[in-house]
Amino acid sequence: MKWIEILVKTTAEFEEDVTNILYEANIQGIIIEDFQDVLDLEKNKKDWDIIDPDLLNSYFEGIIIKGYLEEDDEVQEKIDFIKEKIHGLPRYDLDIRSTKVKVSKIEETDWNLEWKKHFKPFEIGKNILIKPSWEKIDSETDKVVIEIDPGMAFGTGTHSTTLMCIEAIEKYIKENDLVYDIGTGSGILAVTSGKLGGTAIGIDIDEDSVRTAKDNVKINKCEDKVKILKGNLLNKAMNKADIIVSNIIADSIINMSGSLNKFLKEDGYFIASGILQNKEDEVVEALKANNFEVLEINAMEEWLCIVARKGKNE
Repeated sequence: MKWIEILVKTTAEFEEDVTNILYEANIQGIIIEDFQDVLDLEKNKKDWDIIDPDLLNSYFEGIIIKGYLEEDDEVQEKIDFIKEKIHGLPRYDLDIRSTKVKVSKIEETDWNLEWKKHFKPFEIGKNILIKPSWEKIDSETDKVVIEIDPGMAFGTGTHSTTLMCIEAIEKYIKENDLVYDIGTGSGILAVTSGKLGGTAIGIDIDEDSVRTAKDNVKINKCEDKVKILKGNLLNKAMNKADIIVSNIIADSIINMSGSLNKFLKEDGYFIASGILQNKEDEVVEALKANNFEVLEINAMEEWLCIVARKGKNE
């Protein structure tokens, strides 16, 4: 069988937008190549044994995202969909001029195994270890181990927005806290909340995400602590939570800020990420207008994670 490779050259700020578009087109597996990772390794030589010289000679200022489609009767329709969506991204106030889409035919191979080569165990926060479900680690580790198989959903824990959310959850969660993870994706934030002593409900409108998140709950053996529901943002939430976490986009966070109060306990925390730095003022203004005190604004690359606390009822 022939496969179609969709190769997108873009900038880091577009990583999640482009991958989301590819998943909407039912892309089979996604590989993200970020040359900055190679530069970081070169600066920190203690972290590696040898780097392929070809990597250092193939510099690209940005990232390359690859995905694969079966060559069937609907493939051209999917390609057209991808191109139209990607070139429509400027309406999100981002500079898309450097983004290019290349389409080519290739021989069949196991793309699932190919992208897995790029996802390795790593530590985050004070006491958390994220590992792919297919990787082995030292069984004697004293870290809180979160196993993830992202499948067709977002969330390996490697993206800046996810990293910052996990660090914030670790900092603010208390034993038996109730956490709502809005737009759960792979379920990584809900699972993290459960493994850190809380109970969590992960909510997502996408069926692939719900299925993947449920699988990750089982992998982590925390079915008694974490539930995954299909729904639209907060429509599925009932009891008031101690923490609401949402790693989506700034506009959605602004839109939901007016509804958060009825789903969050007094003095409860809202952890929000997926926010580009140029959206900071808008998000902060919306939170303050809805009775939230902004406690932290953390930055990583061009992304922000905002932690806010619900004020007392007036």
